[in-house]
Amino acid sequence: MIVEHLSIIQVLAILSASAAGGMRIGLPLLIIGLVRIDELWSNIPLLSSLNPQLIIGILTSWSLFELFGTKKLIGLRIVQIVQLIFSPLAGGLMAIGVSRLIEVEITPLWLLGLIGGLFALVLKFVQVGWFFRLGKIPIGFIFLEDFLSAVLVIFALNAPENGGLIAFMLLWIALRSSTEWKRRLKTEEKK
Repeated sequence: MIVEHLSIIQVLAILSASAAGGMRIGLPLLIIGLVRIDELWSNIPLLSSLNPQLIIGILTSWSLFELFGTKKLIGLRIVQIVQLIFSPLAGGLMAIGVSRLIEVEITPLWLLGLIGGLFALVLKFVQVGWFFRLGKIPIGFIFLEDFLSAVLVIFALNAPENGGLIAFMLLWIALRSSTEWKRRLKTEEKK
């Protein structure tokens, strides 16, 4: 592994983008693709073989379904399952895309994709856990999640310190939630 001149700002930008990919699939990829449509999608392995108009159409359709399909319980369950399956892919693609945009010099680049995908998967597991703990997520939380996902992408490109800080706070909340669930499970087993 060769890492040359990898700064903490670049790491924060990559984590911010990966966290956005862990919260939503379509919206972060759509935002980052629209910001740099000619540069970005030609550098991402899976998206480079597709037509940019097709990618925009698919990501727009999925983003709208993520937003409006979650109003009903069945739509929310479908979105949760699809996001759980594809969030590592979205987080990895976001990590690779942002690392190429900010010109991170690391070899192999797929390692950043793997780390970003795992980070996105952890965040998605906690969201699914909250979904099953609460039974139904309030609609305000869904809109907040969309807003936060878009903000994380924008921060990854323009203010990586803020985006990375938000990503670390989300990771802290995820770890805190999982330890709390373990504690409650042990308390319930003792009763």
